[in-house]
Amino acid sequence: MRTVTNFIITLAAVTLFAACSNPQKTTETDAHEGRSHAAGETHAETTEKGTAAAVNLKDDKLNAVYQHYVHLTNALVKGDVAEAKVAANAIELGAKDLANGTSLASLVAKIGSATDIDAQRIAYAELSTNFIERVKASGLSSGEVYVDYCPMALNDKGASWLSNQKEIKNPYFGENMLACGEVKETIQ
Repeated sequence: MRTVTNFIITLAAVTLFAACSNPQKTTETDAHEGRSHAAGETHAETTEKGTAAAVNLKDDKLNAVYQHYVHLTNALVKGDVAEAKVAANAIELGAKDLANGTSLASLVAKIGSATDIDAQRIAYAELSTNFIERVKASGLSSGEVYVDYCPMALNDKGASWLSNQKEIKNPYFGENMLACGEVKETIQ
């Protein structure tokens, strides 16, 4: 049963990865969210419209993987273990195309194999540190990325994450402490 579940999650991640790189610009309705958006536009870009400009990193391969990082962050904010696994698998697949991608893949594999949201959030902290370094090294061609910080995360050790919007949505506590944290840095 576990093999079937892993296969389905991997298949879903590959489908998401392929859909995010689809260059078509036709309009379709996102039935889950009940809104219309361009087919070539990622879910993360659609979610951020109105609150922030679409974020595009200068490194195209990292940009594709970053969109899945945003998906992972949103899943952790919602406390959705299964959706976090889907996003983690997509990041793991995309990491193979990145410089030093094996380190990123090993970090995100911990999230994919975690059985509960708390374990996923602990692994996410280390993954976020890696992503922050990569995004800073790449730079942005459009939009802004915020380095957010929650001092209470990881049993008051504190942890950071990346966000496309100034409004704090804490992936370490989700709905329990959604607004806990602050913007520490803006990457432009």
